Amino acid sequence: MLQSDQPNAGVNSLSGEVKANKDGSYDIYFAPKAPKGRENNWIQTIPGKSWFIILCMYGPLEPWLDKTWRPSELELVNSRT
Repeated sequence: MLQSDQPNAGVNSLSGEVKANKDGSYDIYFAPKAPKGRENNWIQTIPGKSWFIILCMYGPLEPWLDKTWRPSELELVNSRT
């Protein structure tokens, strides 16, 4: 795990702290600093250090099992907006 100032190395949608989008999906941000208002949806990265994503599915629903749903690709977000 990437050692950073953040106390946890991940986010958990069952914690009650991660903000869901209106459609029930979640946006998770990977950046050195948290986007304002999305601190609970943020995982801290450190410039120059590599990292990778692990997605754990506990009790996945049928769309995961029959492969009609998959996580989206990572998207670059402009940090100035």
